[in-house]
Amino acid sequence: MNIVDLFAGCGGFSHGFKLAGFNSILAVEKDLWASETYAFNNPSVHVVTQDITTLNASDLPISISDVDGIIGGPPCQGFSLSGNRDSKDPRNSLFVEFVRFVKYLSPKFFVMENVLGLLSMKTKSRQCVKDIVSDEFCNAGYKVCTIILNACDYGVPQSRQRVFFVGVKANYPLNPRLLTPPIKRAAQQYVSLADAISDLPVIEAGCGLETQQYPMPPQNEYQSMVRADSLLVHNHVAMRHTQRLVDRFSTIGFGQSVKHASEEHSQRKRGDANSISGKVFSQNNMRPYPDKPCPTVAASFQSNFIHPFHNRNFTAREGARIQSFPDTYIFKGKRTTMSWEKHLSQYQQIGNAVPPLLARALAERILWYFDNIDTIGDQYSPVKEAAQHSLLAYSV
Repeated sequence: MNIVDLFAGCGGFSHGFKLAGFNSILAVEKDLWASETYAFNNPSVHVVTQDITTLNASDLPISISDVDGIIGGPPCQGFSLSGNRDSKDPRNSLFVEFVRFVKYLSPKFFVMENVLGLLSMKTKSRQCVKDIVSDEFCNAGYKVCTIILNACDYGVPQSRQRVFFVGVKANYPLNPRLLTPPIKRAAQQYVSLADAISDLPVIEAGCGLETQQYPMPPQNEYQSMVRADSLLVHNHVAMRHTQRLVDRFSTIGFGQSVKHASEEHSQRKRGDANSISGKVFSQNNMRPYPDKPCPTVAASFQSNFIHPFHNRNFTAREGARIQSFPDTYIFKGKRTTMSWEKHLSQYQQIGNAVPPLLARALAERILWYFDNIDTIGDQYSPVKEAAQHSLLAYSV
């Protein structure tokens, strides 16, 4: 089955579908560096580096008949707000571009990923955002359900809950329970942070090379999987830290963050090293437990976490491991960027991605679903779906 990837980012979502046996024929991503990463790792895919709001669907270099599915994660933020438009209304956001391409390409199915908070969002007029989203897809000719998945249940060494709007064309049966991928890992079998990164080269702050040798063989099943076909370690360079910051990190224990640092090592005001900052964010520079899955890796993870055993932040490769990217997946663009730089850094690309193993589990279920479509009973009704939405969707 062929898929089109919208808001493709660096390609985590489509890589998971590729692992399940799907064929990506087109990706649309406006960020230059994320697009470069996608193209480098998927040389057979036609990558369109363009703002989707300026893209005419009829100009795409593909045939409508070739498209079986559309995947993507449009940002829930508005993009051209003015006057009294409601920034919380998805009809004023990039979501409408996703719907536009679904209408034009008319695939058998689509999968739209977003943050869990979307399920509780309401517009200024108190309409539930999730209901508006479902209604728009319904008007486009699709039956829709929402499924909540946690990445650690599918072999990802990270606790990361996301909501997926899954739609099938109205002439197909919709059974949300059967579309939900079965859990692959019980809690006692979760892949831990140490399981994910313990075989990588040991480096301290400011050290590392863009390509390095592995210092040891794989130590577990997860490491064997992500290292398959990889001969070298890429993107494993540690950020430079001041000695003051390294000393602060050394006082932070497992499960603690910068807010737990002693007064001597507490955060200072910008431009005044002698004055203690009054602003301390509890999620900044947290040292996660090595024997548990890592907390959610966000786009800002370059400063969110401290390595469990070294006094530095994670490298891009460590973040990629935590997201379940294989070591053969190489990230392009700058490792980090300043706030005024417009392109997505390697860290931002990685943190924004859908973990490939999570995407793979959902993709495998969709393949199974369509293989068995003739035996599946339709459980869809707009009334039932609205009631189910109020219970936070189908969650596993």
